[in-house]
Amino acid sequence: MIDTQANARTHSPGAVLNISNLTVHFESRPAITDVSLDIAAGETVSLLGPNGAGKSTLLKVIAGMLPASHGSVRFRGAPLQGVNPAITYVPQRAGADWAFPISVREAVQLGLPRTIPRWRRFSHAERERARAALVQVGMDALGDVQIGALSGGQQQRVFLARALLDQGSILLLDEPFTGVDVPTQDLFVSLFDELRAQGKTIIYATHDLAQAAKTSDRVVLLNGHVIASGPPARALNDATLGEAFGGRVLVLTRPNVHAAAGAAAPAAAGGATREAAGNVSELQHPTTVLR
Repeated sequence: MIDTQANARTHSPGAVLNISNLTVHFESRPAITDVSLDIAAGETVSLLGPNGAGKSTLLKVIAGMLPASHGSVRFRGAPLQGVNPAITYVPQRAGADWAFPISVREAVQLGLPRTIPRWRRFSHAERERARAALVQVGMDALGDVQIGALSGGQQQRVFLARALLDQGSILLLDEPFTGVDVPTQDLFVSLFDELRAQGKTIIYATHDLAQAAKTSDRVVLLNGHVIASGPPARALNDATLGEAFGGRVLVLTRPNVHAAAGAAAPAAAGGATREAAGNVSELQHPTTVLR
């Protein structure tokens, strides 16, 4: 294991989240087993692993949407019991009903926390907050558009705008980069940096090795259990990636290198990562690890 806390029994006093010996079963099938992690305020953490690795399960337990079979999650030292308003969860885009007859602006306004009944009209201040969130994600001009008419990247921006309204200290995102265009990916990375500078903790699930290496302070490599946890440059290597993905992957540490595995896989500039981890990408077809 690389810098992993998977078997830790004591926790960092500065951690905002303490996950201890967490196990979740769906009937007799374990989804995640004995996961222990400490996550600090202001940290951007990617949960990286293949489909079925338990990334979404871990996020839902932290969000208070799914009970643990064993173990615990503590937020600022106190046990998490159900949904906590300080923790904002952004689901996968595919799980939403985009045919619902509602505009972009209305969808975002519904994300406003309210202490008065939902049937009452939004105040001017509330509408302005929603508009500011849409401006922040570049969607204000499409406020009157029905949500089903949006592209995948635009729909994901709507999700993020709603999340910004919660103003929680922890933001959980399930596959935020999946199926979105490059401008939306760049926007998300920029927003992540802004939120991180404000002391927000960001935890997101992904199966994209390159994106995890480029955008994370720490990668938690999962496949039912924690395989490695640490800065991308140390957590992502031949052994850990092989164990997580059950096959061979390609690791490119030089810019502008192309590799063929049925089709060309372009490499991004190696200097773009937080930890100079190089460009790391998963291929659809098995190939040899290169350095």
